[in-house]
Amino acid sequence: MISLYRPGNGILHRMPAGWKLALLAVAALLLSLPRLGIPGTVAVLVAVSVLYPVATLPLRALGEAWWRLRWLILVLGGALWLFTSATDAVVSTGRVVALLLLAELVTRTARMGDLLEVFRRIVRPLRRLGADPDAVALTLSLTIAMIPVIAGFATQVRDAQRARGVRLGPRAVLPLLVLTMKHADDVGDALAARGLAR
Repeated sequence: MISLYRPGNGILHRMPAGWKLALLAVAALLLSLPRLGIPGTVAVLVAVSVLYPVATLPLRALGEAWWRLRWLILVLGGALWLFTSATDAVVSTGRVVALLLLAELVTRTARMGDLLEVFRRIVRPLRRLGADPDAVALTLSLTIAMIPVIAGFATQVRDAQRARGVRLGPRAVLPLLVLTMKHADDVGDALAARGLAR
């Protein structure tokens, strides 16, 4: 459907999907705890970026991931800089960017089926409470995969504006919403065709 998986034989490709998701959760926890400071934040972003070539992904994939996040960096970083301080802006924005880069790395080095199976195992104990492991697993995996997809839609909208020489400003949300909803319909149709949705 919308998997960003790229085949490879690097260490991250060989690592089980469960370990990758566990490490992503640990990374999120660790990034939220200490006060990194600007040097620590830069070091974290460099370390996360280095993981892309370690995973035998082309440098283009790393460049695309950073490029998709440029407006998030500018808007979030600018707002925090304006309302808090330069240090808080760099640290907080850096944390978000690092986590998004890691999430994309997981989707690029793990097959969607493997992620689904991990989520199923996690949710299976909740079956007695009425939870459907398959539905929850599919929802979680689609959520992770949609992050870079929506970022790509935002890039398409901005490129189209630039090609037409117009600036929609906040109104750019409308075409982004249309693209996202159309994609959601396509995914829904694909799920229904496979008997995974009604």
